[in-house]
Amino acid sequence: MISKSTIDKVYETARLEEVIGDFVQLKKAGSNFKGLSPFSDERSPSFMVSPVKQIWKDFSSGKGGNVVAFLMEHEHFTYPEAIKYLAKKYNIEIEEIEQSNEQKEAANKRESLYLVSEYANTYFQNILHKTDLGKAIGLSYFKERGFTSETIEKFGLGYALDEWSAFTDSAIKKGYKLEFLEETGLTIVKGEKQFDRFKARAIFPIQSMSGRVLGFGARILTNDKKAAKYLNSPESDIYHKSKVLYGIFHAKQSIAKEDNCFLVEGYTDVIQFHQRGIHNTVSSSGTALTADQIRLINRLTKNITVLFDGDAAGMRASLRGIDLILEQGMNVKICTFPEGEDPDSFAKQNTLEELREYLSKNAKDFIQFKASVLYEESKGDPIKKADTIRDIVNSISKIPDRIKTEIYIRECARIMDISEEVLFSTLAQLTKKEQKEANKDAKKEQKAFEVIKHQQLTKKVDVQYVLERKIIEILLLYGNKVQSFEDLVLKENEEGNLILEPITQEAKVFEKIYLDLQDDEMQFSNEQFKILYYNIVDTLNQDPGFPIENFVHTLDQSLAGEVTSILMEDERYSLSDWERKNIFPKNKQETISQLVSETILNLRCFLIEQKVNEFKQKTLEQKGEINREVLEEVKDYSGLKMLLSRKLNRVL
Repeated sequence: MISKSTIDKVYETARLEEVIGDFVQLKKAGSNFKGLSPFSDERSPSFMVSPVKQIWKDFSSGKGGNVVAFLMEHEHFTYPEAIKYLAKKYNIEIEEIEQSNEQKEAANKRESLYLVSEYANTYFQNILHKTDLGKAIGLSYFKERGFTSETIEKFGLGYALDEWSAFTDSAIKKGYKLEFLEETGLTIVKGEKQFDRFKARAIFPIQSMSGRVLGFGARILTNDKKAAKYLNSPESDIYHKSKVLYGIFHAKQSIAKEDNCFLVEGYTDVIQFHQRGIHNTVSSSGTALTADQIRLINRLTKNITVLFDGDAAGMRASLRGIDLILEQGMNVKICTFPEGEDPDSFAKQNTLEELREYLSKNAKDFIQFKASVLYEESKGDPIKKADTIRDIVNSISKIPDRIKTEIYIRECARIMDISEEVLFSTLAQLTKKEQKEANKDAKKEQKAFEVIKHQQLTKKVDVQYVLERKIIEILLLYGNKVQSFEDLVLKENEEGNLILEPITQEAKVFEKIYLDLQDDEMQFSNEQFKILYYNIVDTLNQDPGFPIENFVHTLDQSLAGEVTSILMEDERYSLSDWERKNIFPKNKQETISQLVSETILNLRCFLIEQKVNEFKQKTLEQKGEINREVLEEVKDYSGLKMLLSRKLNRVL
């Protein structure tokens, strides 16, 4: 268990914008940062980070919290794992308190899978560097590929011995359970026997964006012709091939900095490029490119350059991935290498300057590349040429940006020597067809949708919830501010009627709210708001400075999430950049006292209305019998409600 002093130091040192910046490309937006949501598929930023408050909010998914909450949501860390990650990032020494056996047993399955993978990673590296066979076979292979010792260490490369169960026996001896070895795919279990999956292979650990080992890629180094050249870990709770990019951990900062990502095919392509100095390189690990992998890149940059080797057949198959990239609203270029060369071999034979120059000169826009590849195949064949043009227009139809679409249509017309009118007509037909398909799917769900829609229309607003939430928001944002409040005191005039007499006094916002709620004996109906209310008032009494970020850290996850949602609600509107459109929303801080007074008055009015309804219900239950006491109560409350409505300047 991590000590409290270590946790406090981590919170004091960690900067939210730096940590999230490792996973999401953030852009300045006033005093905040904004970016694309890492939790949903979107093209317009709805993810907001506040360096001042040290909290974040994702308006597309509703998630939010502090720096630890982000790591727990994004990387699926447990709380201790998130603290350890931050401690490592900021070079903070971790002080641990001995865990009980019960606490150790409480570690969930997911953690166990990560622990097994981390052990395997260490084991394979030790075999590579510290055994004679590892050095003679594994290390020799990597050296022959041209990898330096620094590169081998940086990418955590390893070797698995040519023995049936060397790794499995070692892991079990160290106390790791066979069920988790099997689930990660490191061990294959058949009846009473168990075997190492990666026997006699060079090992490439596959890491998440935060550096956690999720699985392994392994290349065979023996002459077994029946065995696959490359073998990957199977799918597990922690490893999903379609959502992982090899090299993303080492490439993420460079991708954001260079505002471009080079996408290659294999592990060694990534490593060789990185060693040469092109760090913004990742690979889909030999699998077909997926939408999830593209979205991973989309968080860091809008620009992808796909690198193909000289193999025409492979190139043709890979063209299908281009449409997926375009659908995500990204800019894509393609670069091919001379026949017989691939990114690995080309990077090995050229200097960094030569490699950069080649990439710069030979990276073509996708339409130029696709047209040149397909045009060669359709030379002299009108039917094939027509199919080629239709194929290119189909790709263009995937682009969500209409301006880009038009530019690409004009470029296609120029390259393929065809009229723009015909291409625009074809594009319209394709779009109409896609729309028709979408409408078919929509109709299938229409009945269910109508039911939901009806329910939404009849749903009532919970007024008390809204007002109580507003009080918590005011306390969080302005609780310790001193304001002048114009109060109305109920007095009886000479005629014996109740009147509201105005008086002005200065007070801190939290004191004003506390006294008003106490005077009227108003209680929070929402349990979470009630807990937050007393926590905030106590904190403000003890610490007038009230650092919000520290307050958030003291709350449990559900309360912290609610606080984050409240604090970041206003930031949603800064995503729209109203000032650039010459729209200037009124600053709330200019009307704090009015906001406080109106919220309290509205809550009073709502509770009075409830009380009046209770009395009316009581009268109905008495079956028409006149209860003068009840009627007097109704009259008094109705009179008070009328006075309050005058103060609010509206009919209630």
